[in-house]
Amino acid sequence: MTTVIDGKAAAASVIEAVTSAATTLKTSGHRKPGLAVVIVGDDPASHAYVGAKSRMAKQCGFNSIQHTLPEKTSQEQLMTLVASLNADPEIDGILVQLPLPKHLDSEPVIQSILPEKDVDGLHIVNAGKLATGDLKTGLLSCTPAGAMILVRQIHGGDLSGLNALVIGRSNLFGKPMAQLLLNANATVTIGHSRSRDLPELARQADILVAAVGRAEMVKADWLKPGATVIDVGINRVAAPEKGEGKFKLVGDVAFAECKPVAKAISPVPGGVGPMTIAMLMANTVIAAHRRAGMTAPRF
Repeated sequence: MTTVIDGKAAAASVIEAVTSAATTLKTSGHRKPGLAVVIVGDDPASHAYVGAKSRMAKQCGFNSIQHTLPEKTSQEQLMTLVASLNADPEIDGILVQLPLPKHLDSEPVIQSILPEKDVDGLHIVNAGKLATGDLKTGLLSCTPAGAMILVRQIHGGDLSGLNALVIGRSNLFGKPMAQLLLNANATVTIGHSRSRDLPELARQADILVAAVGRAEMVKADWLKPGATVIDVGINRVAAPEKGEGKFKLVGDVAFAECKPVAKAISPVPGGVGPMTIAMLMANTVIAAHRRAGMTAPRF
């Protein structure tokens, strides 16, 4: 019987632990965790994401502050705001919602955030700590950290003897995911557009993580029977069965045909997606504990 991994339930468990940790911080005489979210422009999807993050932060007992900047904000104005948030002792975490409007360069903005306040886990210092196996003093990129929790639900914390394939080599997900799997003792391969025989690599994988943004690319005959499949892709495809002009979300894995072959599989939506915001909250409460000189919780 295939396990369909419930990302919503896993995320709810993380949020419960975050809320408890935030309460412990307050009862120990410290202030509540502070999260600053910065959004530039009027992109509806970005505003929806930011709204969800702000609501979750308040649910966790955080002090949530949102800075909404006009579309025409300059690079200098945005960098000045980030600098002021870096200097603000009430703020533990800073999140700049991506993508930014096209006239702005996101990389200098992200790298200007203090590493200890980089709750998205995108600063080069945090990436470097992960690459060298330091999971105790950095902050992990949220989506890979969330996907790793789902892997641990199935296999536990030690992946010794297991082959893992990550399809996709982005700095945002593929590379940090591979590092997390490696840190847990898996034998890790990264597959990508230049890989010679991706299906054959996939057939050797006990754990397959797909993150390339190609709808239902991974087919049933790619899978090793009994593999764990983590689908990180989010793709909008036409859904004529829902009516003219309607769309649905699908992952990078052909879920219906892969499900009978897999031991465990994460759906889209409802798999890795809910974990991303949960791990953002986890990073914020970790950062708050460190700033207060307290031992940070582990997730």
